[in-house]
Amino acid sequence: MTTPAKKSLKNIVILISGRGSNMEVFLEAATSGALAGNIVSVISNRPDAQGIITARNRGIATTVIDHQQFATREAFDAALADEVAAHNPDVVVLAGFMRILTPVFINRFLGKLVNIHPSLLPKYAGLHTHQRAIDAGDKEAGATVHYVTNELDGGPAILQARVNIANTDDAQTLACKVLEVEHLIFPEAVNWHLQGRVVHANQGAQLDGELLPPTGAQWKHPRGE
Repeated sequence: MTTPAKKSLKNIVILISGRGSNMEVFLEAATSGALAGNIVSVISNRPDAQGIITARNRGIATTVIDHQQFATREAFDAALADEVAAHNPDVVVLAGFMRILTPVFINRFLGKLVNIHPSLLPKYAGLHTHQRAIDAGDKEAGATVHYVTNELDGGPAILQARVNIANTDDAQTLACKVLEVEHLIFPEAVNWHLQGRVVHANQGAQLDGELLPPTGAQWKHPRGE
């Protein structure tokens, strides 16, 4: 009697530029078995990225492709795309990857690129999200996991988490609050993708066959917070 073969895990490639705190969450989830995929590579555009050392110490294959060695964004993106493609990814996770990607890269992996943005998209695409939310007098801020398209921070939202903005919050304290929920929702949304529950369709993101709103699914804290 033969033992049935285990179902192979899907391939995850993670792109980083710095410490990679979100990457560390994915590494922990993979170690605990909570991640429905195998992290096959961590790639950085910066040779001094601390996250590369962290990944190597965890036995993950790493590559550095220094964007400063390329004459154009497109040339860098082509080299990056070739390296990513070599790992046959089912999903490419942008975990603090601080480069604006061009169509040269994005179009090659469209529907497999997942990012997290520190705002309640479609509000506050771009930079300085926490200060902008405070300046606007918003009562809530948060983070949104979304598919990446050629529109900056404009791809279909998958999952969104909200935090309250206190009267005493500044951009730094609010950033800490948002980062905590980022670490909770990012792996969950990527798992949905790996499990085939969420897909990037023509109309937007679909979860379990239903079209999600522009804000994505709303995350509920397991402790009811």
